[in-house]
Amino acid sequence: MTLDRNDDLSVLSMDNGKANAMNPALLVELDQAFAGFHEVDTLALVITGYDRFFSAGLDLVTLSDLDREGMLGFMRLFKRVMRACFTIRRPVVAAVNGHAVAGGCVLAVQADWRVIADGKAKFGLNETRLGVGLPTCAAESLRCQVPPASFIRTTLEGELFDPQQALALGLVHEVAPAGDVLERASEKARELAQVPPPGFAQVKAVIRAHALECIDSETREQEQAWLDTWFHPVTTGLRQEAVAQLTARA
Repeated sequence: MTLDRNDDLSVLSMDNGKANAMNPALLVELDQAFAGFHEVDTLALVITGYDRFFSAGLDLVTLSDLDREGMLGFMRLFKRVMRACFTIRRPVVAAVNGHAVAGGCVLAVQADWRVIADGKAKFGLNETRLGVGLPTCAAESLRCQVPPASFIRTTLEGELFDPQQALALGLVHEVAPAGDVLERASEKARELAQVPPPGFAQVKAVIRAHALECIDSETREQEQAWLDTWFHPVTTGLRQEAVAQLTARA
C-alpha cells in the first residue's frame, strides 16, 4: 500500500495481494495511511486498488480462525478505520478500479464521490447471502450516501451490481472507461477541492452527523448481535464453503 503525492492530490493505492481482502494487517495500513493524509497539505484524497480489485471485502480465510473475542477486536478495528475515512474533512474520492464487494464496498462508500470502471466489476454488499449482518458503521454510512429507495435492495437482498446498475441505484456517481478511472477520480477530487475548505468541511460534517452519532453510540449488544450472525451455524457452513473455494483457487 502506498500513499503518494500527485501534485496537489494524495493517492492511496491498495496493493496487498489476495484481492485487497481485509485482514488485520491491511486495516492497520489503511489506518496509518489515513493518519498520514492528515499530515500533508494536499487538497484531496483519492483511494484506489490494483488490477481487477478495489477490495473483495473481508479476508474469510484469515478471519475464519478467529474466535468470538478475536472477531470482536477485528470488527472494532474495521469500525475505527472506516470512521477515520468517513470523517476526513477534505474531499475523498474512490476510484473503484475493480470489484468492490462487502467490506470493499463499505470502504468506497466512506468517500464523498465514487467513480467505477466500466466493465465486469461487481459493486455491492453481499453479506446477507452468506448469512452475515451489517455492522452499524456500514449500514449508517450507506444510509446517508445512497437514495432511500435503493437502501433496502442494496442491504437486505445482498445483490452485487455491475457498474451501470450501481450507477442507477446511486451507489456510485460515475462510470468511466477502465483505463481512465484514476484520472477521472483525480479530476473530480480537484473539482471538489475548489469549494473553499471551511464551507466544504462544515457541510460535510453536518451531512454525516446523524450517521456518525449512530456509529459512535453503537452498544455492546449491537456488536454481539452482529457476532451472532458471523458465528451462526448456517453462516459458518456457508463461510466454510467459501473458504474452501478460495483455497482451491490459490
